[in-house]
Amino acid sequence: MTDTILDVRGLSCPLPVLKANRILRELPGGTRLRILATDRASVTDFQVFCRETGHALVSFVDENGIFSFTIKRRSQVV
Repeated sequence: MTDTILDVRGLSCPLPVLKANRILRELPGGTRLRILATDRASVTDFQVFCRETGHALVSFVDENGIFSFTIKRRSQVV
């Protein structure tokens, strides 16, 4: 399965989470979204976002100030 990639490098809070949320709403349940961000606040923002929405934060990596998040979209509610 190929991840959908969202590049929000250079954008500040709350834009990375807002853009990710917009894309996640369009993806089928179980699909993964990979986000690339540079805003340090996005680390906390995506943790809180996943906890509050039920999406799973599968991975987080900090590579020289570029934050990579992989989020698995929650299953659709029937």
